[in-house]
Amino acid sequence: MSFVLIHGAACGAACWDPLIPLLDGDTLAVDLPGRGRRGDVDVRTVTLDDCGKAVAADILERDLTDIVLVGHSFGGVTVPRVMALLPERIRHVVLLSAVVPEDRTRVLDQIDPDVRTAVEAGIGGGVYSIGADAAQVMLCNDADEEQTEFILGGLVDDAAALLAEPVDLAGYELPIPRTYIHLADDQCYPPELQARSSERIGADTVTLHAGHMAMVTMPDEVAAILTAAAMN
Repeated sequence: MSFVLIHGAACGAACWDPLIPLLDGDTLAVDLPGRGRRGDVDVRTVTLDDCGKAVAADILERDLTDIVLVGHSFGGVTVPRVMALLPERIRHVVLLSAVVPEDRTRVLDQIDPDVRTAVEAGIGGGVYSIGADAAQVMLCNDADEEQTEFILGGLVDDAAALLAEPVDLAGYELPIPRTYIHLADDQCYPPELQARSSERIGADTVTLHAGHMAMVTMPDEVAAILTAAAMN
């Protein structure tokens, strides 16, 4: 089996570092364009199509098959593009508090109004930047001091256009099993919105009492769910 991990907005592949050693199998944490190993890409030019193709390219480069495809937060709109591009390689999809708007709507249409206000305040010049104060509230409510430092230290600027570009969810129509991990203490993507997302794609659900960055604050529990998904 193999695991492919897609990060959310304002993050990079390194956000999965606490989780990766707990997974038994080939594991690929992808940097979407504009950060990490793809930091040479101007983040202001990045589209959702670019994100899907970047994940597919990394999968093909490593020749991974029998994949548990994992999307966190904003990664929920990249996942279906990867499903559509490489359906034969994907065994199971797991969404970790992932945003799944209605098809052809925007991510901004599917987030909590208070969070949306904070996000829009961080947009300027085609770039979305989450401030430390907002990140502390939205991402670190269940994190200890060391985990908070790790989370805040990994934040990057992101493409504002991704938040406003209409999503393409056609990949979710494919008959690939999917599991949605509800995070009961999430202050960034609240449980009621998570419930809408999981219902929208007909996913089985599992609940963890964790905040938005559960792969940092509860990596053992997340790893156990991913491993169980790989066995199904």
